[in-house]
Amino acid sequence: MSEVNLATIQLNGEKQSFILSGKDFKTGSKGYHAHGKMKAGEKKYQISILCVEIGSKPKETKNNEKAE
Repeated sequence: MSEVNLATIQLNGEKQSFILSGKDFKTGSKGYHAHGKMKAGEKKYQISILCVEIGSKPKETKNNEKAE
């Protein structure tokens, strides 16, 4: 079984964890993303999280073709 990736947000003293899902972005980069809602005090917030792996985007060659 694979390990679950979590990101925890603390907002105005309230904490909530979000499960990160693996993502291949349209740009070619790889990473993780999550979104959801949380309540902090009397207010509700929409949360969006992006974690992009630096250097994961394929490099382009001189002919504008993506190198593998």
